[in-house]
Amino acid sequence: MILELADIRIAPGQQADFESAILHGVQTVISKAQGFCGYKINKGIESPERYVLMIFWETLENHTVDFRNSPAFAEWRAIVGPYFAAPPVVEHFELLAKSLSV
Repeated sequence: MILELADIRIAPGQQADFESAILHGVQTVISKAQGFCGYKINKGIESPERYVLMIFWETLENHTVDFRNSPAFAEWRAIVGPYFAAPPVVEHFELLAKSLSV
């Protein structure tokens, strides 16, 4: 399983609208993508305009090829993109170790 981690910064004062948009986008667009396994969204406490989106994929290519080259990617960006203060920083990770309680 691959973890996609997106560090997202939004424009100040847009938190409530962005939170609705990102939930809508994940639940209606990304969750239907090939290889999608789940997600987590965390919001910043010290930096209230910062969000960390974690999406779990079966393979790296499910995100980088299948999703990014599909019409769904443009649909996703149309939903959340207007809130971005800067392009998100996106990286991918493989699991090294896991706690049983998480």
